[in-house]
Amino acid sequence: MPNFIDLKDLSKDQLFDIISLSIECKNQSHSKFMLDKHVVLIFEKPSLRTRISFEVGINQLGGTTYLLNEKEMQLGERETIEDTARVLERYADMAVIRCFGHSQIKKFSTVSNFPVINALTDFSHPCQVVADLVTIKECFGDLQNKKIAWFGDCNNVLQSWIEASVLLDFELHIGCPEGIKPNQKTILWANERNKKIKINHNPLQVADGAHCVITDTWQSMGDKKLISEEIFLPFQVNKNIMKQAQDNAIFMHCLPAYRDKEVSSEVLEGQQSVVFDEAENRLHAQKAIMHFCMN
Repeated sequence: MPNFIDLKDLSKDQLFDIISLSIECKNQSHSKFMLDKHVVLIFEKPSLRTRISFEVGINQLGGTTYLLNEKEMQLGERETIEDTARVLERYADMAVIRCFGHSQIKKFSTVSNFPVINALTDFSHPCQVVADLVTIKECFGDLQNKKIAWFGDCNNVLQSWIEASVLLDFELHIGCPEGIKPNQKTILWANERNKKIKINHNPLQVADGAHCVITDTWQSMGDKKLISEEIFLPFQVNKNIMKQAQDNAIFMHCLPAYRDKEVSSEVLEGQQSVVFDEAENRLHAQKAIMHFCMN
């Protein structure tokens, strides 16, 4: 059975299938393909949307969840990751892991004999971007000839957006301050496959003609980098930024959002904002991802 660790591990068709199945899950009741299945949730970081969407989704599909939070489990501390994986695979049918180190989940998935889903690491957040892609498809029908504009920090969500852009061949314009860069190995990998990813330090140019404007918090949870928020101020998504985008452009944010920091309250609460549709789609995307891993 396949794991779900990074979007770049998928084929274009596999990602399209997951997006389509997410919409099916939203529009009709899905078969209880997880009946009598047991899923361990390892969450080293606090979570609202990711944890609840997985728990509700698993329960709706007939499965049972077992949560190990940050007080009970830190991968590789009390015992080796290998030992933990080999024990849990004897008890459960799947593991959903939200941890700090990407190498930890990679190691866990390599040694275990059951599906492992990346529910966020410091490197990537593929589950979030699947839900984002579902939201865009609902709003526009497809991603063909669409310009996606990202603003702010170059974090784990952006990493998965870059991978999605390569797989699905759409424009991704990254607006970030000087000195803030995406993972350079990822950019080299992307440029070998797709010339539609652009990095620009002029926020108005990044927003120009965009169909979807996206931002995230300026400081990721648990991030120990000491970066002044002042350098991100020009990249706040506000009405001036949205005016540069298409008239029917949408605004997305994976939440939690800090109003009047990375996004103005006016935009977050405005008619172009689809952040709560996006949050709801986490539930449907998680169901589709689990179906991919278990069928």
